[in-house]
Amino acid sequence: MPKLRIVFCLFIIGMNWILNAQMNAEKAICHVSPDKSNLTFPTVNFTFLNQTWLRFSENIEGTLRLGEPALNTLDLGLRRTRIQLYGNVHPRVFYYLQVGQNNFNSMYNIGGNRKNSLFVHDAITEYQVTQSNALKIGGGLGIANGLSRFSQPSIGSIAALDVPVFAQATVDQIDQFSRKLSVYARGQVGKLDYRFVLSDPFPISSNGSTLPVISKNAQFSPLKHQKQLQTYLMYQFFQHEGHATPYMTGNYLGTKKVWNIAAGVIYQPEAMYRLGNSGDSIYEDMKLFCLETFLDIPLKNQSALHAYLGYFNLNYGSNYLRMNGIMNPANSTHIVGLAEDVGPQYGNSLPMFGTGQSIYSEVHYLFPQTKTNTQDESNASNLIFARFGVYASSNWSKYDRLNSISIFESHVGLNCFIQGHQGKLSLDVANRPQILVLNNSIVQRKNLWQVVFQYQIFLN
Repeated sequence: MPKLRIVFCLFIIGMNWILNAQMNAEKAICHVSPDKSNLTFPTVNFTFLNQTWLRFSENIEGTLRLGEPALNTLDLGLRRTRIQLYGNVHPRVFYYLQVGQNNFNSMYNIGGNRKNSLFVHDAITEYQVTQSNALKIGGGLGIANGLSRFSQPSIGSIAALDVPVFAQATVDQIDQFSRKLSVYARGQVGKLDYRFVLSDPFPISSNGSTLPVISKNAQFSPLKHQKQLQTYLMYQFFQHEGHATPYMTGNYLGTKKVWNIAAGVIYQPEAMYRLGNSGDSIYEDMKLFCLETFLDIPLKNQSALHAYLGYFNLNYGSNYLRMNGIMNPANSTHIVGLAEDVGPQYGNSLPMFGTGQSIYSEVHYLFPQTKTNTQDESNASNLIFARFGVYASSNWSKYDRLNSISIFESHVGLNCFIQGHQGKLSLDVANRPQILVLNNSIVQRKNLWQVVFQYQIFLN
């Protein structure tokens, strides 16, 4: 508790500085909210996103799919389907609602009801205190987070096939698919973009999974309940990034000149617990930190370069480790003696979350613009603008529980953008490690391959 009070005091001091600076910020910042004086309120905006995956995946040793061995799988699924409603009820009062589903394939909710998949992702209201973006105060169920820009990503605009999910550090453990019940302050003062968040996490016992028995390795505690503090600070060298919602853009496709450096923190006292040597319960704080840089700039001939590099120092408590498989194509394993406190060890699972360190990087190059004339060049409605880009991403992680084993996952891919991010075709080839966590040892096998074809529709 003393640590929490200290952090809370720092939060109050920071907010006081922001309030004192806002008069100067009105003049200083170059990115201000649009003029809403001529709009009729309330305003309502609608978006729709759907990402369909066709995927071939080599699976972890021992994988079973509905009781049959599955060395590899070919599956079809909806990675994300989302509907958003947002707008203003007053020039300074903003609302945002998002519902949808994730990871919906033939293995979805085995043993349950596959129809129970649509849920509320976000439901926030926000008040713009200053005329500019210097200070906004909001609350509800939302994505505003600390740690990283990939902890609050605008999914429809990401550069690679997917985001580094490990940056959504507590996903579906003590949050609702990275969203938390929170109050927050965010804004842009000069070149500084900031957000301070106070969250009330969900108990791990409500995430729908059977809790592992307490052991010597840390896991999220079903007992006690502390608030979570998050901070994200970003310095913008060139243009300011968009500020309409708490989400952070993935790839601007050359429409902005952006270079940022940022740092983020998530802190929750007594979030984790484990067994001590004497058999008593030991509670540990969760302390997560990230330092990152983000570049997205236009180049000659309407091409563009996008790049990201982030260092993550992750402390979930002693030897915490969790395996996860994105939209897992399988549902069980025949191998006995697997550790029961690390999550599923079948299909496309790999050690994704853990106490240790991670470095994530990605680069995307957008080729010069081309256009296809379907009928008559004089009719602009008949022109389809297609943009092509190539990308590569990698994630290196070293988690305490895996001893000397390092994890290296890599992706290369090709994107075809139609009307910006509204239509997007992606071909992604990935190589990932194959690691099995046994009760008394760690087993590493040959790396595995995955190929994904994605079709994204994003109406906005």
